[in-house]
Amino acid sequence: MKKFVKSILAAGITSALCIANANAATYQVIDTGEVSGIEYTFAQKENVQGEKSLAGSNIYNFPVQYQYLDDDDFDNIDDYAESRHESVIDLKDLEDLTALKAGTPTGNDLAWAKLWLSAVSDSKYQKVGDSAVLLNLNGETEEITIFDTTFDDGQLTRSTTNTVYGITDEGWLFGTASAPYLPMDFTESDGDEVTHWVRDFTTRAFLTTDNGNAIKSILPVEASYGGESGIIDINDNRVAVGFASSKLNINTVEDFIEDECADPDYIDDIPVEVCLQSARNGLYHLSAYKWTLDENGEVISSEDLGMLVTPHEDDERIYTATAQAINNHGVAVGYADGWVDENETSPSEGESRSSYAVVFKDGEVTDFTEDHSEYYASRANDINDQGIAVGYVTTIISGEVKTKFYYVDTNADNMQMVFPDDYFTGSASTAEAINENGMIVGTGEVETHNTSSTNPRRRHAFLYNMNDDSFVNLNDLLPCDSAYTIVEATDINENNEIFATAVVKNERRDAKGELMRDADGEIDVEDVVRAVKLVPIDGDIEGCNSVVEKVERSGAGFGLLSLFAMLTFGLRRKLKLSA
Repeated sequence: MKKFVKSILAAGITSALCIANANAATYQVIDTGEVSGIEYTFAQKENVQGEKSLAGSNIYNFPVQYQYLDDDDFDNIDDYAESRHESVIDLKDLEDLTALKAGTPTGNDLAWAKLWLSAVSDSKYQKVGDSAVLLNLNGETEEITIFDTTFDDGQLTRSTTNTVYGITDEGWLFGTASAPYLPMDFTESDGDEVTHWVRDFTTRAFLTTDNGNAIKSILPVEASYGGESGIIDINDNRVAVGFASSKLNINTVEDFIEDECADPDYIDDIPVEVCLQSARNGLYHLSAYKWTLDENGEVISSEDLGMLVTPHEDDERIYTATAQAINNHGVAVGYADGWVDENETSPSEGESRSSYAVVFKDGEVTDFTEDHSEYYASRANDINDQGIAVGYVTTIISGEVKTKFYYVDTNADNMQMVFPDDYFTGSASTAEAINENGMIVGTGEVETHNTSSTNPRRRHAFLYNMNDDSFVNLNDLLPCDSAYTIVEATDINENNEIFATAVVKNERRDAKGELMRDADGEIDVEDVVRAVKLVPIDGDIEGCNSVVEKVERSGAGFGLLSLFAMLTFGLRRKLKLSA
């Protein structure tokens, strides 16, 4: 998110608008994601009432607090722009340094200030969050503020990291979010007065039962120094699952918190709050958790769902488990740390390990990845009421690391993953959701070239039918003249309506949200990421010409580059947030 290279943007989100020779116009696209003040929106979940949870990024008018920047900082922003503007599409060199110092920058210069702040890790500088929780009701989308707060001028800090995971049929919105970074004055040992930016916690479960009017949070069992928790799914019985910090890493406590953060010589020049903030990364063991909620969304009871393995008593590493989904029968799936040798019963102190898809059922945690030597990591992303779970494994194909989607019957005594054919043998694919009809949606690579950081493969959303073993690119089910390219599908309901993320052309705007014009004075256009709903319609096969149109999907914002990271690792899945 900190560097935007032209080749990444051009190749990464470049598209062939018509790849297949025939499209079945059996779905229509309903755009649900245009939001004032936010450039990109991503689909998450939809409930039976048609209410939708969305994520947003690339928020216009980032509230830079110029009063905390000095002349050296502004010079650094100037140098940053000068050295990078040729490789960043839509941005020029700094236009007006004087106006920037006065807090009245052009859209171009505001973008550079935001990019520079996002690249600086020093706690003495304002932090950039640039993510939003969105709720779509009756066709209108609004932002829901979770734990963020405002500066004195009334603007949100925009420093929180927010991940919305879904919305229940009762309209309860849930996910994880961080506390905001706020300025804290501090006097160093030499008398210099400085400002540090600190926050109270890294990630915490949130829930709102009233469309964001009140935000509830769930504290983890181990909440020292903030703790970590997250709600990733809630079933129809108001049972929530996710993760929570359950134990401290004793090494971090002894070697860092009780030693360095208690050293008078050290904290003479760094606030203890900043020291503790730095210690949060790797501080907690995370357990998969289940919470039973009442009709008001309050916790009635909680349960640690357990770990997959028991480490050696001298093993001092952090261990984690996360429940990603739960069906209405109380069966949950997710992932947990386990041994690479699946037959290991007496692990060593440093036993080789990875993260594997698991089912949490009847008080047990069971790994169903059969051959760890072939599938050296895996995750389960969803489960329906029939007990069919979906997700992906990580493996090596032709020398490259790839993911492959699967489904598995968790009712079987001997659970066996099924790997349907996807786009092609070397395509990386991920299953995100499954409905009660046995329809699975996800995303996969559609290009065949060798991938690299500067030349990733494009991804398209897919629909797989367990009943007839059919796999189809969702773009092939749209009309030939569709303006949308569907890149990821994240949810599918019992009517086979699909909630997805697409790329579509829109008027280009700068960092202040103002329209940009080309050399002829015409309003410029760009391709943006947008949450959409796909609705089945009566239609016939349409013959489409096989026309490949290379479109440069570019921009100076954060969203397009981060889109590929989100699609690669799964936007709606748990993100490991830094402290």
